[in-house]
Amino acid sequence: MIFPIIAYGDPVLRKRAKNIEPGSLDVKTLSVNMYETMYAASGVGLAAPQIGQSIRMFVVDGEPLNEDEAEEDIDKTLIGFKKVFINPEIIEEAGDDWGFEEGCLSIPGIRGEVFRPEIIVIRYLDTDWNEHEEEYEGMAARIIQHEYDHLDGKLFTDYLPTLRRTLIKKKLADITKGKTDVEYKMKFPKL
Repeated sequence: MIFPIIAYGDPVLRKRAKNIEPGSLDVKTLSVNMYETMYAASGVGLAAPQIGQSIRMFVVDGEPLNEDEAEEDIDKTLIGFKKVFINPEIIEEAGDDWGFEEGCLSIPGIRGEVFRPEIIVIRYLDTDWNEHEEEYEGMAARIIQHEYDHLDGKLFTDYLPTLRRTLIKKKLADITKGKTDVEYKMKFPKL
């Protein structure tokens, strides 16, 4: 099932999501639906708040970023990088902060350079409720950090310099009002 993506301006995107209790919902079916939704919108990550569910869960698949790359340009951190993260906790960040232009399915048409640590260690549960603790670096770490932020009510635009945020204010207001052109289903806040 493909869910509509929740648009910028909806309060669910600004709430700290709640942990999921084992057995409280079917995380396997939800993860399949989240992947379907993410692929339909050509994304590489999707957090549960982006489909209106204020729970600590996100899915990622970074492999599409390698699809059109020459052999020498393939990002090795993204090979096989398809996972579901439930109740994740970033327990360590290391390395230098590096900039990359990010975007977000909930904020279509807007991109901006965000600086994030190059290495993270994250503890999370999978859909069988097994606990994992893993280290990620580079683009894989960035995708995780971006989605993890959604669980804490943060958006990539929060990291942009004040001037840049001022310059995109009208575009953000337009997205909230439903004035955006996207190829995927979206749900806009009731104003």
